[in-house]
Amino acid sequence: SCTKLNHSSNITIAWTANAPLSIEEVEVDPPKPGEVRIKIVSSGLCGTDKHILEGKDKVPLPAILGHEGTGIIESIGEGVTTVQPGDKVLIFLLPECGECRFCLHPKGNMSKTLLCHSVCLCNGILSPTGLMLDGTSRFTCRGRKIYHLYGTSTFTEYTVVHEIVVGKIDAAAPLDKVCIMSCAVPIDFGVVFNTARVTPGSTCVIFGLGGIGSAVVMGCKASGASRIIGVDIIEDKFPWARALGVTDCLNPQNLKRPVQEVVVEMTGGGADFAFEAVGLTDTMVAAFESCHVSYGVCVIIGVAPSAAKLSFDPLMLLPGRTLKGATLGEYKTRSCIPKLVTDYMQRKFNTDSLITHQFPFEKINKAFELFRSEHCHEYVYVPA
Repeated sequence: SCTKLNHSSNITIAWTANAPLSIEEVEVDPPKPGEVRIKIVSSGLCGTDKHILEGKDKVPLPAILGHEGTGIIESIGEGVTTVQPGDKVLIFLLPECGECRFCLHPKGNMSKTLLCHSVCLCNGILSPTGLMLDGTSRFTCRGRKIYHLYGTSTFTEYTVVHEIVVGKIDAAAPLDKVCIMSCAVPIDFGVVFNTARVTPGSTCVIFGLGGIGSAVVMGCKASGASRIIGVDIIEDKFPWARALGVTDCLNPQNLKRPVQEVVVEMTGGGADFAFEAVGLTDTMVAAFESCHVSYGVCVIIGVAPSAAKLSFDPLMLLPGRTLKGATLGEYKTRSCIPKLVTDYMQRKFNTDSLITHQFPFEKINKAFELFRSEHCHEYVYVPA
């Protein structure tokens, strides 16, 4: 069935960078053909949202942020066939049309037919136009249109997205637990299992022990890594990291030499696998230089500030080091990630410990304060 009514919704708007989110009443348009309107049940906070609020990542503002959410389909537009009202769904920032050569190729998860505001290979990954496929917005506040974020916008009670960015999940799935399956968990598990392919007995180093890095630790441990080195400047995270599987903790601020030199010495030549989960170019280079000179693999996970450039000696690549990146852990979003929810429901793994705090929707600014502080070891999660 197709709804024809607009919907008033409480929504948090980022009117400008370096300012708190503002809770407003916003009119949410009905879905157009190929779109769905979703009642958001829960949404996780991600470092990308934090970087946007801090002005490090540039997107059109005012906008409704959030891209890691779960909800229930409220209504559908014409032509929608894969979901129906009442379905529980994950929302993805990477669409999967299932028709183009990019989606049909067994490797990778970038699609050329994606929403122009989400992923367009002509305009760059995550091109931030802030608009739906037809070049318009579905949000109106105080008489002006409000931008979307990457075709998702989950910091709201209701959102409108394209059908190809949602995946139907188990009807029994607890939405307050599985919202991190739409971003954090596939990123972290995917970079370990799909991108780096960590091997038993290997040595790994993880730069950044927040929510993303902690899940990478879990993946490395599950893969049989014999030594896992955690790097972070907040030592309050170390006990938690050790409980997850980290064997050695390093605070670069307490070292007399660059941390990559210490890692190389500790490992007798460099780590087999390195993961960067901070989003700073300096830590990306440090992670790369921590790898073994001949066969080390470094995977970049963190999103660097807009216009940032990596700089390192290209001769470092010649002996055999590998530098890789991965978006959402190379998982095909709609066809693969819902299966992670099924595995979670079957208790094949447990990611509940990654969610250390819960806040009601109206406390989202408090959640971001905690997210920025040393008192938040892991994912801060905001149920709407």
